[in-house]
Amino acid sequence: MEALLNRYRNLLQSVKTDFKRSHYQKINWSGRGICILGARGTGKSTLMLQYLKENLPLDKSLYLSLDDLYFKQNNLVELAERFYHLGGRNLLLDEVHKYEDWQTAVKNIYDFYPDLKLIISGSSILELQKSQADLSRRLVYFELPELSFREYLSLKLKINLEIYSFDTLLNDHQKITYQIQELIPNLMLEFESYKKTGAYPFFLEGERDYTSKINQLINVIIDYDLPEGKDISTSTQAKLKKLLYLLSTSVPFSPNITKLAEKTETTRPRLLEMLHMLEVSKLIKNLRSSSKGISMMNKPDKIYLSNTNLIYALALENQNQGNIRETFFYNQLENSGASLTTAKNGDFLIDNKFEFEIGGKNKNFNQIANIPDSFVAADEMLHGIGNKIPLYLFGFLY
Repeated sequence: MEALLNRYRNLLQSVKTDFKRSHYQKINWSGRGICILGARGTGKSTLMLQYLKENLPLDKSLYLSLDDLYFKQNNLVELAERFYHLGGRNLLLDEVHKYEDWQTAVKNIYDFYPDLKLIISGSSILELQKSQADLSRRLVYFELPELSFREYLSLKLKINLEIYSFDTLLNDHQKITYQIQELIPNLMLEFESYKKTGAYPFFLEGERDYTSKINQLINVIIDYDLPEGKDISTSTQAKLKKLLYLLSTSVPFSPNITKLAEKTETTRPRLLEMLHMLEVSKLIKNLRSSSKGISMMNKPDKIYLSNTNLIYALALENQNQGNIRETFFYNQLENSGASLTTAKNGDFLIDNKFEFEIGGKNKNFNQIANIPDSFVAADEMLHGIGNKIPLYLFGFLY
């Protein structure tokens, strides 16, 4: 126990609190049982440690990463009991899915010690989501997405930048763009940099190895995280990687599932299942119409990689700009809490009301002409006019 306490306190000393993810404020930290979901590399561990450092008494708190070799031979519930009897009241468990039968352990700890605060997190989203049926009465689930463009700028440049509501951006975008440009003169260069290497906090470690780290992240998710939540073969893992590459080089389109299955050397039903696995793992986003359910067997209307960094890492020199633009828009809007579905004329329908067409600076309104509440989100454009809004601005929603 003493060794574990010393290890976590040494780790805590290296944690910085000058920058916090915007979702830090969205978590109800007063809850007794909290589960933080999120793709690998988004900063879940840092988020937990920041909260511990600033809000919890160190002598009554313990942070543990359950991928520690200690738990290969030691029982988590027994350790929690010892910690509790020593006066511990706050237990933070990271990489919780690495502990065998972790759902039962978490359930027992929660039930046996009613005044113990329990915060857990993990990177195997499929495995953690499976637990919601058993643990939903005990845990409240929160999700941590990739960095927004605003967060990337704040973290890189060490400046505070305002979060804007969707309605504020639509109504005041011209004024906002001038305010942002005053703070960041090379804004458009930073936007290009973000799209390539800015979605994950480890961009601070340097751009040189960023692409290889993204590929490592993808491999860990497919080769290790997915098998923890679902029984899949090595051949399926290879097909999942091939499918990701095909999607990274594609133009935004309504997918032909049968042809995509042929290219991936699998069956149509199996391809739909693979798309579901990639979506749950936060590697892709499947866009559907508002009339469709989210059933695994429902064909998506469009398929995007989860963020633009994945496109650049996988497609190398074969990226499609239309794909990159729409992926950025989808990512930033959905991560801010908006509902996105397919639009009748444009690219996206937001919250069943606002219709958006995405394009470059010369994009016109032809496809959405005479449609109420219709807008163009235009790339390569510093300032907007009327209902034509710079694309980068939608990176300031969270």
